[in-house]
Formats: sequence, C-alpha cells, structure tokens
Amino acid sequence: MSTYLPTLKQLQYLVALHEHGHFGRAAEASFVSQSTLSAGIRELESLLGVTLVERSRRVVRFTALGNQVVDKAHRILREAEELADLVQAAGKPLAGQLRMSVIPTIAPFLLPRFLPRLRKERPDLELFLREETSHDAVESLQHGRVDCVLLALPFATGEVEMAHIADDELYVAFPENDPRDPPESVPPSMIDDGRLLLLEDGHCLKDHALAACNRPELRGSTTMIGTSLHTLVQMVDNGLGLTMLPKMAVDAGILNGTKVVARPLKSKGATREIALIWRKNSPRRDDFELLAEELRAG
Repeated sequence: MSTYLPTLKQLQYLVALHEHGHFGRAAEASFVSQSTLSAGIRELESLLGVTLVERSRRVVRFTALGNQVVDKAHRILREAEELADLVQAAGKPLAGQLRMSVIPTIAPFLLPRFLPRLRKERPDLELFLREETSHDAVESLQHGRVDCVLLALPFATGEVEMAHIADDELYVAFPENDPRDPPESVPPSMIDDGRLLLLEDGHCLKDHALAACNRPELRGSTTMIGTSLHTLVQMVDNGLGLTMLPKMAVDAGILNGTKVVARPLKSKGATREIALIWRKNSPRRDDFELLAEELRAG
C-alpha cells in the first residue's frame, strides 16, 4: 500500500487546472510558471500511479477519477484553510489575511468610503479583494477561494451564515428630457416594454429589479446590454432607454456629469439587502461579525 500523500500545493495546482481548463491560465491564477504547475501535476500523477488529466494540444480533459480527486481536493484544501483560520482566530481580532469577494454593483460605491477608515483602524488586517458576480462569488466561497462575500440578497447562497449590513433602495433612472416627467416616486407601470436596460446575466441586480417591478412581461422585453452600471447610465444619458440603479450608486455620484434623473421605484419589493456571508461554522465568525460592524459604520 502506498504511503505517499499529496502535498497541498499539488492539490492547489490540480484544482486550479480544473477551474480554468487551461495550463497557462491555471498557472497565472496560482502565481507560478506554467512549467512549474505542469510538473507539479505530473509528479502527483506519477506518485499516485494514475492518470488524472488527459492532455492534448487543444484540450485539457479530466478523467473520471481525476474529477473525483478534484472534489476531494476541494474539501482537503478547505479543511487546511479552516485549520489556519482556527489558529489565526486565537490571535488579535480582525488581523492577518482575509479574502473577500464583492459584487460589482456594490464594490465601486461602498468600498471607497469603507477602506480608508478600515486601513486606519485595523492596521494589522490584510484585506484581499476580489470583484465577482454573485454566482461566482458564492462559488468561490464554497470552494474556499475566499473567506467571505459582500453581496445583495435575495440570492441563493447555500449553507452560510450572514450579517445584515444595510437596505438599499432601487431607483429608476430616466433621461432628463423624458416626456413623461417622472414623478417623485415611479410606479412600475411607468416602465415601458422594450425600454428597460439592465445588466447582463450573472448580476443579481437584474433579478432584483425585475422582481421589484412584478411585471413578468418585462423579463422577455428587457434589453440586457450593460456590463456595468456606469455603462447603463451612459446608455440612458444618450436616450436609449431607462434603467434601475441602487441608491448607494446614486449617493456615490454615478449620475455626476450626466443629464440623467433618478427617482425611487414605488414598489413593496424595491429594496435589496446588503449582507456579508461566510461559511457555516467558520472559526473566524467573530472576525466577520467585526467586519460587518465596520461595513455598517462605513
């Protein structure tokens, strides 16, 4: 019976290759050369005496056993990270390294207010930020690539713990010269079919906006065109339609330099919940609660 045990580094290389499906991109994500990553995976296969990855010039394909090993590797790496977290949690509160994913409809509007104060008040904290869509951020959390996620609810997060940060109203943004002269609060009935511009799939704000309108016909007629809220604002400023914006973006000055007018959406569901989530039973729960307090103060 073999007594060889894979190293964590070899398992990290294997998981990275599975995630990216390309040796070059996997090596870049692992901060090593492609030859180093490839050699590490070959050594793993050699010492285990099995083939985990089928290689060709164009395709990287995992064997059935390779996929099973990747699933197990995810769990092993997560346990190793939680062991390190357990030790770190016994030290100074909210110190050391912490990896956080933030969704794009929050990051540019909340973080500039929050980060300078956090750096000043928590000088021993090394906060590494990763901007991802809600789906990718939750996947990163479950696979152990990040420690916590700042996102907007409702969204399917799986088994997690969470802390409420704030409620964020939804606004309707019109061109300044819109002939309907939007009122102080805009009812969903004022949103014309075919004029609503929203973010592309993968951004939870699109689903929040459509749910708040409670008009199923809008889902089929919506033009999903923007990759960012700033792009959507420019579209509206050029008379191409109207869009939905979170209040935090309006407060942060996203409309500055434009002739776009934003009014609150008059609907019961016209609010998204900003929350910090982390893996259930994480040993760093106290740190995340402290981080949530800092975010609420920001």
